[in-house]
Amino acid sequence: MDELPQSAERRLTRQEISAAVTRLGWRLILGTLQTYVPVPTLADAANLADIMARSTGPGGGSNLRADLRSDRVAFTLQSPDTGWVTSRETDLARQITAMVGTLGLTTTPDSSPPGPAARTVQGVEIGIDALDIPAIRPFWRAVLGYVDEPGQDGPPNALVDPVGQGPSIWFQQMEEPRPQRNRIHFDVGVPDDEAEGRIAATLAAGGRLTYDAEAPAFWVLADPEGNEACICTWQGRDA
Repeated sequence: MDELPQSAERRLTRQEISAAVTRLGWRLILGTLQTYVPVPTLADAANLADIMARSTGPGGGSNLRADLRSDRVAFTLQSPDTGWVTSRETDLARQITAMVGTLGLTTTPDSSPPGPAARTVQGVEIGIDALDIPAIRPFWRAVLGYVDEPGQDGPPNALVDPVGQGPSIWFQQMEEPRPQRNRIHFDVGVPDDEAEGRIAATLAAGGRLTYDAEAPAFWVLADPEGNEACICTWQGRDA
């Protein structure tokens, strides 16, 4: 794949991103593009990752992460400068899908093979409610060994794992204490066409829906003891 010009690196809206990559088997998840490529062996996974890494051009590998397993490679694309998806990443997704196709493989949001461990691509963030975000944020930055998320507008909020292994952390402003309610929750980003199925499975597992006024951006669900998690999609978030 050829190196893309710097002029191609335009920050895109969520709608533009989804429209550009959905038909290619990629999904927009929490500011990243994600896909799976099913492979028969770990050796095939390593070979595929090597081919893609060498084909992205000088510096292109900084946009691309690969998670290798014995039956799949999970590819993630994100701009390291903006912490978001630009036209460079959508172009890389298109080129990766085309090259994967020449190898007789496919980019897909579904993990393979089917079975109890199978699911679509997803991302996880941890939200922390706080009365004084500047006071507690340094603690979480230090204890986790995280760094500031790139491309933030205004005062820093989100923290990210510099090596991309752990979930990102973001802080939600509280106006007053909320006793008897947890103040740390998970945000689970899923493909927009998978949200209803994930919610239904969560409700069937004993959960309850506590808030959906801002759906399809997110739904708040709680376990039987009131601990909360949000199912999130890209939809309903662009101005």
